[in-house]
Amino acid sequence: MTDGSRVVVITGGAGGMGRAIAERFAGAGSTVVLADLRPSALDDAVRDVTGVDTIAADVTSVDDCERIVATTLERHGRIDVLVTAAGVWVEGPSVEMTEAQWDRTIDVNLKGTFFACRSAIPALVASRGCIVAISSDYGLVGGPGAAIYCASKFGVNGLVRSLALELAPQGVRANSVCPADVDTPMLAGQARDFGNGDEAGYLANLLATLPQGERARFIRPDEVASLVAFLASDEATPITGLCVPIEWGVTAGY
Repeated sequence: MTDGSRVVVITGGAGGMGRAIAERFAGAGSTVVLADLRPSALDDAVRDVTGVDTIAADVTSVDDCERIVATTLERHGRIDVLVTAAGVWVEGPSVEMTEAQWDRTIDVNLKGTFFACRSAIPALVASRGCIVAISSDYGLVGGPGAAIYCASKFGVNGLVRSLALELAPQGVRANSVCPADVDTPMLAGQARDFGNGDEAGYLANLLATLPQGERARFIRPDEVASLVAFLASDEATPITGLCVPIEWGVTAGY
């Protein structure tokens, strides 16, 4: 199927990665529907990415996940690609973590991914489409001070593997993309919220964990978008159930 005939739904679509993914698909001629909790960010995305459609929705609500799918089908008739890019970060010693932090992180990162997928499955079966979930390198390896986040992203990768096997007989593929830190507003917010007043130092410490040394830099959103676009392409038809790292090799030694 050509890009120009595809309908792509992106949850968390107004975020940094979501918007870059939208630009990639829209640039190839796909119809792109962005779902996001923040109406103002959706308005910004419409200005930045030509021709996208938007739906204000909260992926932690099952009703909203179903509404994203129903509204897309009503407006555009089909769904060929679902990209689940809505996500939040939390960190800190596990002994200090709260129930509210657990609930929010699991609800957005894992519950939201599952119910977006569940809601879209009938439409994806009809189109023989695919799912690409945005996970994390911390969905492949553990990280100190990130137990809740790791639990959510390990869950996403387990979900993707399970869906790949479940849906393969119906012609639907499911994969995940597992980036390390990506240069987005979310990363800037992470440094602000958890940097103890030293945002530059926080970001420098993240870069210091990369094996590239002085050449280390954060991943660009367009690099993630390129990988997502490939996994959703006809060239990737044999690829399903794969959790693909894009993380400078930081998980290679585990």
